[in-house]
Amino acid sequence: MPQIRPVSDLRNNFADISRVVHETSEPVFLTKNGYGDMVVMSMEAYERKLFESDIYFKLKEAELEAKSTNKRFSHEEVFSDLRAGLVDKVNKDNVSASRTT
Repeated sequence: MPQIRPVSDLRNNFADISRVVHETSEPVFLTKNGYGDMVVMSMEAYERKLFESDIYFKLKEAELEAKSTNKRFSHEEVFSDLRAGLVDKVNKDNVSASRTT
């Protein structure tokens, strides 16, 4: 069940709100004059939500692409491209590092 508290609790009971968001990994909803005003959550929970949102967006994008084309890739093709991209990145990073030293 979501925690809903008045915004004044942020000032008066900050330590308690901090403890709750870190222990439960759930947000605390703050109200002002009886209406929703803001949400407080731990950095870890926020970053997890961003990560999940990014993954969801990428999966939706892939789903739309799959519907618009019949082209499919084998896992060998995908991993080969990934490996080549990683090798390129490592090589570029090594060149950049050698220039700065």
